[in-house]
This record gives sequence, structure tokens and C-alpha cells, in this order.
Amino acid sequence: MLKNRVIPILLLKDGRAIKTIQFDKYRDVGDPVTTARIYNAQRADELMFLDISASSEGRKTLCNIVREVAEECFMPLLVGGGVSSIDDIRLLLCQGADKVIINTAAYEIPGFIKRASEKFGSSTIVASIDVRKNKEKMYEVYVRSGNYSTGLNPVEWARSLVNEGAGEIVITLIDREGVMKGLDIDLIKSITESVNVPVIASGGVGSLKDYQLGFEDGGAQAVAAGSIFHFTDQNPIMTRNYLYNNKVNIRP
Repeated sequence: MLKNRVIPILLLKDGRAIKTIQFDKYRDVGDPVTTARIYNAQRADELMFLDISASSEGRKTLCNIVREVAEECFMPLLVGGGVSSIDDIRLLLCQGADKVIINTAAYEIPGFIKRASEKFGSSTIVASIDVRKNKEKMYEVYVRSGNYSTGLNPVEWARSLVNEGAGEIVITLIDREGVMKGLDIDLIKSITESVNVPVIASGGVGSLKDYQLGFEDGGAQAVAAGSIFHFTDQNPIMTRNYLYNNKVNIRP
């Protein structure tokens, strides 16, 4: 059985590591390369690295920083932000990414996930789904950094992305991102029960117990978080020890 994974998130804006709240307000949290080096020393299972303004600004991920981060990491690197072509994916992989995260382009470019997975293999392609609750309190998929409503149901969209060839799904509830009030277990569980690929849960982790609930109640294979590591005294080593001691299937 595959081990569950602890994944810190590094968000990039203007060459700096930041932390957002509900994809909006943000705080500078330091140099991305230095932060990546710390997470590497703390034995994180993987590192998620997202250039959050790339899509909204109509540009590509800052590859020079990706390369520098990759040189500091001896763990798998998941990289996303503005990925919209096969050449974008190839470039990120050449700069040191192990997996490439695709969000907006999966919606705006029909067949892109299929072409990408056929070219690079499903294990390389991670589809990211950002979700808000609409006025009817129903879950709905958003793209372009959470600014554009697609009208799509996240469960149906996740199934479609997996059918296209995505080898992994990241699910984020925007309403909880950065507020540290817990994961939306119902949303996570609805995705994990509907697809046959690993699901990374994100958005709302505020305690080590939230990690445990994401794995045990949500059925996620990985939980990704940023604020708990930036703004509390927790770190990946402590997280992994807590989970291991509570009988979660985690690498000791």
C-alpha cells in the first residue's frame, strides 16, 4: 500500500514566497529557495510549488526559480502556474519538476490533459481543481486563480480529468484556503470516492489533527498545506511523527 504524503505548499508571486487567504489577500513569507531548503531538511514527502499569478497575468511560470528550487530539493517537486502547452510542461520538467500541475488550461483548452498525459505519462500530469460554494451553497469549479466560474460540478470534472489521463488530482476549497479552520472533508471524500487516482487535499489545514482527518475521513492520499508551516510552530517532521504515532500509514 502506498504511504500517505505530507506536502508543504510554496506559493510564488513576483519572485517571492507568499501565503494567500482565499486566493486574495497575501503576506510575504520569504525567499522560495531558502524555504524549499528548509522543507527538504525537514523531510517533507513532496513540495508543491505554484506560481499563482502566472495565469492571471497571462505569462509562464518563472523557470529560473523552479530550477534553483529543484537544485535544493531531494524530494519530488510538483510545479504549476500558467501551464498551457506541451512545451511549457517539457520546459518545467527540464528545469527539475517531477510532476506538472495543470488547472485553468484543462478547462480552456479541450483535450490538453489527454495530449499531455500521452506525451509525458499520466504519473507526470496532476490536475488541480479549485472550488467555491455558489449562492445556492453548491460546490462549483473555478479557474483563473479562482476568479472565473465554470459552472462545473467538481466530482464530474474530476472524473472527466481522470478519464482524460490525469494521474493525480489536487482539490482545494477556496473558501477555506489560508484560514486554517480545517479541510472540507465532505468535498474531499466526494472526490476520493469518485476517482481511481491519488487525491491531494488542500485548503484549510490548521492543526495536525486536520491532516489525520484528511487521510482517515476524507480518504486523501496526500494533504498539502502552507499556513500551518508558515504561521505556527509545526513543521513536516512534527506532522509526520504525529501521524505515525496515530497509526496513519505514513513514512516513518
